[in-house]
Amino acid sequence: MREGTLPCALQVTVFSLPSHNTSSPKPCSLIAPVFKMAGSIFFSPAPYHIISYGTLLGTTFFHSFVNGITMFRVLERPSFSAAQNALFPIYFALQTALPAILALTYPGSSNPLGVASGLSGLLDESNFRGTLLPIATIFVTGAVNLLVVLPATQKIMAARYAQGLTHAPQPPVLPRGGASKHMTDSRTEKKDGKKSYDPAPHSQEMQALNKRFGKMHGISSLLNLGTFIATIAYGFTLGSRLT
Repeated sequence: MREGTLPCALQVTVFSLPSHNTSSPKPCSLIAPVFKMAGSIFFSPAPYHIISYGTLLGTTFFHSFVNGITMFRVLERPSFSAAQNALFPIYFALQTALPAILALTYPGSSNPLGVASGLSGLLDESNFRGTLLPIATIFVTGAVNLLVVLPATQKIMAARYAQGLTHAPQPPVLPRGGASKHMTDSRTEKKDGKKSYDPAPHSQEMQALNKRFGKMHGISSLLNLGTFIATIAYGFTLGSRLT
């Protein structure tokens, strides 16, 4: 038996029905193209492109409209905040990395004279509106959330946590010769002694931090919505190529 051919027993098993047509193709001539096609698909960018797109769409939809809302309803605020703080770096990293993979695995035309695959095909003028624009939008919105908005929000959260602590006044440093009865301790830190989400009233510092947090949260939500809309838009481009 030659290397790379199927055993005769397998050939007989697959084609066990007798045929009187002597001109019918041999079993190996029918099976070989199947193995060739299966092997070539692994070296094509198309399946990796589709898998990356499906992962991006599913992750964005689930976290935005299922996971986040459900956790907010069933978890206590400290647990919800801790979970989101752990998930968001991973979530935004995926929204940044996956569009980059989409750009690198863009499947071009099967025509040798058509649009090429990969980044060069993505940058083709014919792909600007339907392909390059949504993929670039996904990448930019994800990167801004990951590299700009998330670190700024985490700093505000840390400041709100510190502001909510109850700190005892530090003893004043007495100058030589005793203290004046009008002397105040400039090192004493005034803290709220209550969480940022507790009922009012809050200190001016906490109110300012809450306002900044709400602003950053709104920006992040708008960027995430832009990611989702751009992902849906590119889905229609992919769908049009299947017709």
